[in-house]
Amino acid sequence: MIRPAKIMLLGDIAVGKTSLAKRLVFDRFDTDYKTTIGVNVLSHETLVGDEKMRLVIWDTDGDFSHAIFKTTYIVGASGAIVVADASRPATIEKMAALMEAFEERFPGRPVSAVLNKCDLGAADPAALERPPLRFRELVRASALTGEGVAAIFGDMAKSILRRGL
Repeated sequence: MIRPAKIMLLGDIAVGKTSLAKRLVFDRFDTDYKTTIGVNVLSHETLVGDEKMRLVIWDTDGDFSHAIFKTTYIVGASGAIVVADASRPATIEKMAALMEAFEERFPGRPVSAVLNKCDLGAADPAALERPPLRFRELVRASALTGEGVAAIFGDMAKSILRRGL
């Protein structure tokens, strides 16, 4: 039996949510950028220990912002991966706010902070010190190179399984 887990990809516009999902599912990076409208749903099967999991990845439109929490898209979420762009510090502020909102809506469910596009250079380090991020692990990744992508989703799957979600 394959255990399904709904994972929300949240973050500002053009932070690379779709690119991260496509890197995981198809192991490719598309240079032809198309904005997500609404939500795209992808799935990826993985093995966590002895258990098979199907990660159902809900790649959301960055225009939703906090309004995502008032839609039916968020219902049943097992966890969230919240993404910021390493080259745009303002997206880190939005990531922190979305993480807080997800934790408020879904207490006890895992939420990860991902700094994507690390291949482009680092954001202002001072922006990373703002609470609550300084108390969490901030995972660096690159959808372009694939760095960290499998680990991000693998760690989320392990966390969901460990929590029995």
